[in-house]
Amino acid sequence: MSPIAQNLQQMKRRISEALQGDSRAVTLVAVSKTHGPGMVREAWAAGQRDFGENYVQEAIAKMAELADLAAIWHFIGGLQSNKAREVAENFDWVHGVEREKIATLLSRHRPAGRPPLQVCVQVNISEEATKGGVRPGEALALARHVAALPGLRFRGLMGMASPSGDEAKLRAEFAVLRRELEAIRAAGLAGDTLSMGMTHDFAPALAEGATMLRIGTAIFGAREAQAWRGAEGSEVAT
Repeated sequence: MSPIAQNLQQMKRRISEALQGDSRAVTLVAVSKTHGPGMVREAWAAGQRDFGENYVQEAIAKMAELADLAAIWHFIGGLQSNKAREVAENFDWVHGVEREKIATLLSRHRPAGRPPLQVCVQVNISEEATKGGVRPGEALALARHVAALPGLRFRGLMGMASPSGDEAKLRAEFAVLRRELEAIRAAGLAGDTLSMGMTHDFAPALAEGATMLRIGTAIFGAREAQAWRGAEGSEVAT
């Protein structure tokens, strides 16, 4: 068994233990940013199907090398207007939509004939200036905008907690996202996804209802010191 396969097996065991018998489905997104396609293939061979990328050009080069795999690709980074077309054309999910303009551009550029782009609205649950996302209480308006656009499907919310290491604080922040989604559902919108929790804080995220975890280090190891180089040999932007 490869190291990545062992890491995936261990991660799934830790998730099961953290759920404490809760039978809800949890999707594990393996965050493969800065790691080469060979490592993604190893994860695929071990049964992993969902992969997360932060950097558009790196991701597109990687997708080209892995075109034979029916992987599900999640864009999980901050998205600028000039990258919206490439994301809409190449990804299956987008976590982190925080502006109506970005949602509109994603809708405009989603190719006809492809399934709707699955969208999570990002909420700044830690209220840190360095974090993206709408403020708590503002997610409903953006969710309605996303849900009304052709080519997009509103799926839920995404959030990142503060790096405090304080479990009570982390749970309180993740609870903000859960309550935001509850309010959106109460307003009549369908939403089934709480994308929250990473390698260092997935347990408190699960305790507050996470349905999708974004795990990188625990699967692939530490981020590469030098960015993975694409097929043409040029260094991928990080």
